[in-house]
Amino acid sequence: MKKLVCITFLLTSLIVSPVFAQEDTSVHIAQFEEDNYDPFVDYSEFEQVTEEEADINFFRNGRFLSLGALLGYRFFTNILGEIYDGGFGGGIFLSYFFDLRFAIQISYFTGDHTFKINENGSEFTGTISVAQTAFDIKYFLNTQNVTRGLASVNPYLIFGLASVNRTSRFDGAEGFSRDSATSFHGGIGIEFPLMRNKMFFGLEGQYQFVQFEDESNELRIDGEDTGVFPKGDIVKFIGSIGINF
Repeated sequence: MKKLVCITFLLTSLIVSPVFAQEDTSVHIAQFEEDNYDPFVDYSEFEQVTEEEADINFFRNGRFLSLGALLGYRFFTNILGEIYDGGFGGGIFLSYFFDLRFAIQISYFTGDHTFKINENGSEFTGTISVAQTAFDIKYFLNTQNVTRGLASVNPYLIFGLASVNRTSRFDGAEGFSRDSATSFHGGIGIEFPLMRNKMFFGLEGQYQFVQFEDESNELRIDGEDTGVFPKGDIVKFIGSIGINF
């Protein structure tokens, strides 16, 4: 009888033990699979801290909008520079900042220039008004690694395109002529913060590649040929004053 009980106990142990072992293994496999599909497996606390630091830095030292006025001097190159005098102009601008480095800007700038043409024994004088609406992208350079005295200034690169409208009025001639062109321009600038970064003063230089409709044609004034084939580009030096929001 004792032998029968022992044999029964041994057989029961051999049968039950693999079942438990199989159940324990399946539990570990299921837990491992759940860990692989856990949405928090790839979570990195360092990335979150870095993003928070960038946001805090932008709120403390950055700006969302800048609104201000422009005042500058504009002159022309090539043949246009020979017949058009340089002149002052003014305008307004609005900038929107994506972060501490990139901003987009919309601006309007206008000014008048006198001109004088003396060709083929004839002299023509008058005034032109040049107005432009520009859309620009500004990229501000990092100055954190320069000396402390220059770390607060904001140098930047600017490039974009503009719609340029020209209205010409000739002395002694009736009416006026008007034409337009699209310009592509680029330049460099620098801004100096004022009143604890609430305002700023800026200086900027731009070169504009522009081609008016009559660039390849002889200029005619009041039905007379002038012998002038106007062509050239525009150069601007601009000062700005703005308010930061």
